[in-house]
Amino acid sequence: MTDFKDRERGEEAKFAFDEENAFKIAARRNRLVGEWAAGLMGLTDEETDAYKKAVVQADFEEAGDEDVIRKLLGDLTAADCDVSESDIRTKLEECAVEARRQFMSDGA
Repeated sequence: MTDFKDRERGEEAKFAFDEENAFKIAARRNRLVGEWAAGLMGLTDEETDAYKKAVVQADFEEAGDEDVIRKLLGDLTAADCDVSESDIRTKLEECAVEARRQFMSDGA
């Protein structure tokens, strides 16, 4: 019985660890895509830092990426940037790969 409980605790700890890492990678991805969008909008360094944080915050509105995509599309459209929803989705995928690479190389 003790072995089963130990295994169960181990699985729970691994699940929590995996979820925490997924959260960190998603936040890093959102900062990267926020930096990309800020560059398209011509924001200053200070504005870019604030914008990256705002993109990360947007991801807390609902599950999935739609909240981030909606924010980016709205902001880029308002700034007269010629970017489609498809462009944003593609950039999100590229940033997800880069965020995962950075996360793994940081040993975080």
